[in-house]
Amino acid sequence: MKLVIYPSVEQARLDKIRQSAGPAQVVNAADEQQACAAVTDADGFIGRLTPPLLAASTKLRWVQSPTASLEHYVFPELIAHSCQLTNMRGLYSDVIADQVFGYIICFARNLHHYIRQQTRSHWEPYGGESERPGFFTGPGVVSDIDRAHMHLADATLGVVGLGNIGSEIARRGLAFGMRVLAVDPLRTAAPDGVEKLWTPERLPDLLGQSDFVVIAAPHTPETEKLFRREHFRKMKRSAFLINIGRGAIVDLADLTAALEAREIAGAGLDVFEVEPLPTDHPLWGMENVIITPHIAGYSPRISERHLEVLLDNVSRFVRGKELRNVVDKAMWF
Repeated sequence: MKLVIYPSVEQARLDKIRQSAGPAQVVNAADEQQACAAVTDADGFIGRLTPPLLAASTKLRWVQSPTASLEHYVFPELIAHSCQLTNMRGLYSDVIADQVFGYIICFARNLHHYIRQQTRSHWEPYGGESERPGFFTGPGVVSDIDRAHMHLADATLGVVGLGNIGSEIARRGLAFGMRVLAVDPLRTAAPDGVEKLWTPERLPDLLGQSDFVVIAAPHTPETEKLFRREHFRKMKRSAFLINIGRGAIVDLADLTAALEAREIAGAGLDVFEVEPLPTDHPLWGMENVIITPHIAGYSPRISERHLEVLLDNVSRFVRGKELRNVVDKAMWF
C-alpha cells in the first residue's frame, strides 16, 4: 500500500504519519512533479489534490483534504471519481461557537458601541444618562437604558445549518436560556432543547422569529448567495445577522444595502464575498457592524485536533476500516 503527501509536511508530522501507516509506503513529495510521479500507483493521497495529480493516478481509493471547507478543493473529475474524500470537519465547532457568542454578547450589551466611546473618553449609557434611576428610587420602571440592553433569555437564536458548528452554537444559546430555532437540509431530529428544526424551505419562518440569525452552513452550490435582500427584509428590524459560515453565502452588496436602509439592526461578520474586505468598503464605517478578519476558527487547539484526525484516518485506511469525515463530493460536504 502507498500513500502520497503533497504539499510536503515537516519531519515531526511525517514521522507520526509513517508510524500510523505501519508497513505502508509514505511518500512526502517535495514538489508537484514528484507528487505526480508518486501518485501513479498510490492508494491514498493526503493534501492538495489537483486535476493533473488525479489524472496521473491509477488506483486511488482515498483522498484526505487538509481543510473542512471544500468549495476550493473539489472539481468535476474528483466528484466523478470512485475514491472516497474525507475532510477536517469537527475541529472548529467550539472555537467558532465562542466567536459567535462574542458577537451576540457585544450586540446584546452594546459593547461594540461602548468600546468606541472609550476611545473618546465618553461616558454615556445607551438610552441616555437622564434615564438612569436615582440611588433612592431604584429601578421601579423599565427605562430606555433597560430597553437598549437585551436580555438574552428573552431572545430567539436562529441557526442556519445544524452541523457540528451549528449544534455547538445552539448548545451555547440554550445555556444562555435562549429560544433556539434551526434549519438544516439533512438533519431531521432536533437536539434536546432546540424548539424547531425545519428544512431550508422554512428559512423565512426562522428569519421572521429570530433576534440573532447565525449562518453556520457550508458553501455549496445550494447555499451560494443564499442570503439576498429579500431575506434581510424577512428578518426583524431589531435582529442581527452573524456570518461565520462562508462569505459566498451572503450577497455583500445586498447586505450593505439592507444595513444602510436599517432593515436589520446590525451584523457580525467574519467572512466576506471578497477577502480582504476592501479598505473603502462602506461596512468599515458602520457602527452597527462588527468585522473580524476570518479568524473564527483559530485556536491553539486546532493543530493537535487536525493531526489526530489525520493519523486516525491513516490508521483506519491501512487497516481497511471505515474512515472518519467521509463527504458527499457532489454536495461539497
